[in-house]
Amino acid sequence: MMDGTAGLRGRPVPDEGMLDDVAAMNENDPGGMLRHTAAAGAQVRETAALAAEANLGVLADEGRPRAVVIAGIGTAARTGEVLATVAGPRCPVPVIQHRSAGVPGWVGAADVVIAVSASGRSPEALGAAEAAARRGARLVAVGAPDSQLQSVAEGVRAPFVPVPRRAPARASLWALTVPVLLAARALGLVKVNEADLAETAARLDAEADRCRPSAESFVNPAKSLALGLAGSVPIVWGSSPLATVAARRFGDTLSANARYPVVAGALGEAGRGRVGLLDGVFGGLGESSRDIFADPEDEATGTRLRLVLLRDGGLNAEDDTDEPLVVEERRADAVQTLAERRGVRCDVVTAEGGSALERLASLTAVPDFASIYLALAHGLDPMAVPAITEMKELSNQ
Repeated sequence: MMDGTAGLRGRPVPDEGMLDDVAAMNENDPGGMLRHTAAAGAQVRETAALAAEANLGVLADEGRPRAVVIAGIGTAARTGEVLATVAGPRCPVPVIQHRSAGVPGWVGAADVVIAVSASGRSPEALGAAEAAARRGARLVAVGAPDSQLQSVAEGVRAPFVPVPRRAPARASLWALTVPVLLAARALGLVKVNEADLAETAARLDAEADRCRPSAESFVNPAKSLALGLAGSVPIVWGSSPLATVAARRFGDTLSANARYPVVAGALGEAGRGRVGLLDGVFGGLGESSRDIFADPEDEATGTRLRLVLLRDGGLNAEDDTDEPLVVEERRADAVQTLAERRGVRCDVVTAEGGSALERLASLTAVPDFASIYLALAHGLDPMAVPAITEMKELSNQ
């Protein structure tokens, strides 16, 4: 019987000491979310090899498509955002994310549909794959081996990239993303080479080492970020399209892993409205009433904003189709100044790397770990989400 609190456990006030107790963290992470997240680099290498065996080259036989549709939901849909961003504004065909079952009405034989599902059984991906097959569109499927999605793909002799299911979809971002990028490369839409993949995997490995559970909070950037966010309402803004993908990804993981409400999106768009949050009751208005000399331990606990700014810095200095770097940088500097003036604390994660893919990895790795550490500090299991299970049960009654 469900009473609305089934499976609930944890503590409202975070226990900072928990993050320096590896044994306690392991006990509260029975599904191994930390371990799965640390395997992101291995995911890149493994799925690149699996995609190479999937004969994606057949996609190019019929030439460049009219449009590419990435069909899936949740993390699967996020892979479409990654593709659109890596392809950039010069991409010769539209790249469209589709989050509901079926495909848009205009999809036909001139188009490519990439159906993505970690489980291989999501209604959205399955519906899209079946609709693509009916309409004669070229189909690529990415998902768990021996799944319904594989059956649909094999039924129409479409390429299928089998992605081993070892973790929830949200801990499999790179396993799902790499096949999508390589399918787009086969179509001539992105320039992602083996060196880019190797450097991205190496970057993810290096960040996993910096964020390892045995690294204490004062040297671990993910634990430090998690403790800074504890008890706050996080706002996560990305300075560029690439950084915005990472910001939305952080919103996903903070919500699912740590159960925190989050405002996430593009800094450029936020500047037209949401930046006003810094003036509000959770921002400057609340901060102005705090005693800056009070002992934080004695201070009444009120919810406050915490800004996380993901700064790209970009690789597009000579690309006249994108926003000038100087505008992006000036806007990022401005919001940091604004936050400081309002007394709203701000964390900054800065991209590193020589390719768009590696830079994205540098912006997602530390936040991914931070969302898990924040869950563990609250005594939450970062993998099992009772509300999701209960929602499915209620929806199926």
